[in-house]
Amino acid sequence: MTEKELARKTQANIQEKASLIWATADKLVGLYSPHEYGKVIVPMTVIKRFNDALVSTKDDVLKKNKELIEKKIEVRDGILQTVAGYDFYNISNFTFDTLISDSEHIEANFRAFLAGFSDNVQDILVNFEFDKEITKLSNEGRLFVIIQEFNTKKAYMGPDQVSSVDMGYIFEELVRRFSESYNEQAGAHFTSRDIIYLMTDLLLCEDKEILADDGIAKTVYDMAMGTSQMLACMTERLKSLDEDADIKCFGQEINPQTFAIAKADMLIKGGDSDSMKKGDTLGDDKFSNYTFDYVISNPPFGIEWKVDKTAVEKEYARGENGRFAPGLPSISDSQMLFMLNGLKKLKDSGRMAIIQNGSPLFSGDAGSGPSEIRKYIIESDYLEAIVQLSNDSFYNTGISTYIWIISKEKSKDRVGKVQLIDASGMSEKMRKSIGSKRNEITEECRANIVKLFADFYTEEYFFGGRYIESKIFNNQDFGYTKITVETPLLDENDKVVMKNKKPVADPSKRDTENVPLTEDIKEYFNREVLPYNPTAFIDESKSKVGYEIPFTRHFYKYVAPRKTEKIMEEILNIEAKLDGALKELFANE
Repeated sequence: MTEKELARKTQANIQEKASLIWATADKLVGLYSPHEYGKVIVPMTVIKRFNDALVSTKDDVLKKNKELIEKKIEVRDGILQTVAGYDFYNISNFTFDTLISDSEHIEANFRAFLAGFSDNVQDILVNFEFDKEITKLSNEGRLFVIIQEFNTKKAYMGPDQVSSVDMGYIFEELVRRFSESYNEQAGAHFTSRDIIYLMTDLLLCEDKEILADDGIAKTVYDMAMGTSQMLACMTERLKSLDEDADIKCFGQEINPQTFAIAKADMLIKGGDSDSMKKGDTLGDDKFSNYTFDYVISNPPFGIEWKVDKTAVEKEYARGENGRFAPGLPSISDSQMLFMLNGLKKLKDSGRMAIIQNGSPLFSGDAGSGPSEIRKYIIESDYLEAIVQLSNDSFYNTGISTYIWIISKEKSKDRVGKVQLIDASGMSEKMRKSIGSKRNEITEECRANIVKLFADFYTEEYFFGGRYIESKIFNNQDFGYTKITVETPLLDENDKVVMKNKKPVADPSKRDTENVPLTEDIKEYFNREVLPYNPTAFIDESKSKVGYEIPFTRHFYKYVAPRKTEKIMEEILNIEAKLDGALKELFANE
């Protein structure tokens, strides 16, 4: 079975399982509005996942816990985790099977069941704020029915039948449905698998031989992890290179519900759930002084950072000791702050793949925060490549999006260079759109993009009728000096006004020019300005170096307009058809 066929089968299984779980919402009709279903369905899914993971060792855990109590051993976590086979356990006498055997005491028994979980699970339940929903369900006689529905054979979610990656996407499918019914931005919570795999493969394609030879012990960080599926897919890719790889994942998430899912997922996988942190990455960094081998993330864009203004400006004031030393972007868009955060978190040999929209490419004039950030990244030689994706690739937006590949230690061939790849045509239309997502990066499309990235040439290809193009630039190609061109102020006798033996500038005639860094400013000025304004001069005190990446301009393709004869022919044909239709219409009256 090919990867494409496997992906389709897996996606079908995910959809089937998610649909089955979501159908439980039928039992909530009348008690909850559709946009509230997720308050019950999502936490119940997590709880059932825990139940099914622990059910095979439940009797052993109860026996061992009783033994430890009799021996008056108070520190029991480690021992019980070992017996359970996971970094969590449940010491209540209940499972979903035994809960539905006593409908009269369902609320008390269910609360006892939840109270039996270890502390790390309690943290997850608190973030779901599920306690009040239990009361509501019980008071209306729905709790037993919901638990019963989740205990059907088809609703089994044990790791022996549902992998961690698939479970993660089931969670995301449920969150998506919840978000759509609530009219939220579902894509703010997660990124589709096809894009994640492209990001992982771009990060790893040049490291594969090194990783395979040396063995893998790597750290991965996602600063806006959602339900943590970027971390899961990155781990999957690294494990495919070395099944014994030691991969440690770290993530931070501001949304309590998706954080709870991420932590639950990490517990099931046997990872360190304490490395999943809740909080606002920009204003409350939970990984200060940490560095990582890989950063992979799709932070929010078009979201203001006004709430974090005080904390961000305080961090900026720390200079090189802080995360935002190069500059601050417009307060209306936080995405470049996330990019700087990711850069600060990279080891000296680290690499980052981060999603951005078009704004970070060109927003801001020379000397502005965004320009200074681009200047820092490019002049530090950290920018390896930018890949433009097709429109309509994300669940919550149809706009142009880009993957930035950042490297703290470029390969020899890439030093001083930046690769731009227009992969906007490298996708397939989906048979059925999901939100704004209408295009999918298939296995074949992904392989073509990664190959072009790895080849590192300026070339243009057509694969199966799909266009893709790569261009290589020098770092300096994106820089320019913004010069201020002044014209002397004239007095009433048309003589130049002088001050301190220098001409006084006429503010009304002031102009600016952007001179590419690859050109000599004096030569540019003599060629482009003086022939049209012989008295002009440059105020060098106002000169500023800026950087922009005019992606669209670099890949612009001129399309000649159609000949007027052809257009006239089409107009006449349309008129003839319209005239014939009108005659036929009136002839029938």
